[in-house]
Amino acid sequence: MKLVEDTDSKILDTKKVSDKEAEEAFKTILTWMGEDPSREGLLETPKRVIKAYKEYFGGYAENPNKILNKTFGDVEGYNDMVVVKNVSVQSHCEHHMAPIIGTAQVAYIPNERVVGLSKLARVVEIFSKRLQTQERLTMQIAKTIMESLDAKGVAVTIDSTHQCMTMRGIKKENATTVTNYFLGQFREDLSVQNRYLTFISK
Repeated sequence: MKLVEDTDSKILDTKKVSDKEAEEAFKTILTWMGEDPSREGLLETPKRVIKAYKEYFGGYAENPNKILNKTFGDVEGYNDMVVVKNVSVQSHCEHHMAPIIGTAQVAYIPNERVVGLSKLARVVEIFSKRLQTQERLTMQIAKTIMESLDAKGVAVTIDSTHQCMTMRGIKKENATTVTNYFLGQFREDLSVQNRYLTFISK
């Protein structure tokens, strides 16, 4: 059995599937598509797909709370919002496993502890590299930052394009989706929320 985290950061037991077993599964899919997995151009494709999937879905092997463990207390009492803008999002929807491409805006109001700015981007990346819905992704990022930093407030906005909507189904190429999630002072105080929305709109 292998221990992994699910999308809510709970530890799950799952049967270990070998790379070879996964490659055989992709050969089956190629055959189902009408292809010949033994032809020259496809001989290495299952192996390459496995390598790519390890990158696409590497977030299952990482704990976002650990990323936020190292904080700084010597910030001379800074207690205003910190906003990190335009963090790239590359994820896959859980319904069709199609890419979700966009940007995230992340803000928090410190409560004595400040975290390195790159760590906020890493939290976005870890949750993005899992099968997702954009709504859940937005909430997971916000809740993790709020809880790990004991912040006074957290705000997360994601604006993205879903290829399950642009390349298949309804095929609306220009459609984008925006989600917001506010916690603490960002939810309770509209003036704080409006300041954040003004910052990210510039």
